[in-house]
Amino acid sequence: MLVLFTDFGIGSPYVGQMKLAIWHQAPQLPIIDLLHDAPPYDSQAAAYLLAAFTADLPEQCAVVGVIDPGVGSARDGLIIKADECWYVGPDNGLFDRVAAQAEQLQCWRLTWQPERLSASFHGRDIFAPVAACLVTGKSQPEQLGEGIEYRWQNWPEQLAR
Repeated sequence: MLVLFTDFGIGSPYVGQMKLAIWHQAPQLPIIDLLHDAPPYDSQAAAYLLAAFTADLPEQCAVVGVIDPGVGSARDGLIIKADECWYVGPDNGLFDRVAAQAEQLQCWRLTWQPERLSASFHGRDIFAPVAACLVTGKSQPEQLGEGIEYRWQNWPEQLAR
């Protein structure tokens, strides 16, 4: 199973484009639209929602998280294995709460890039296909990136807004 968590907006054509990228890698893979109206461009607030909403996922699923105001910049992409679930997306704090709550954590900085790469849609071009390949076993994280130690922000357990 592959889970999508974005700030694209409900009814956004970008969601469909990501699903098509997943389909090319794994046509039979079930896709869950968990949330597409996460706080826009706010990876910190979205990090709390992501951790809460994915706490009960089944083992061996993958989450593509895309709240990515830095797309096209020098920020890295990440693969995280938190307990038995994969998380793929930008290195911008979105996965901080998931990482902080995980009992077992492994992380890789994404180095894989497709032949055709948009400057502004890494969710479709990198994160979605990588997550599909990981959850189906087509690729191992070592084939897609280099192992690193994940360093999350020391944010409070809960946000008061």
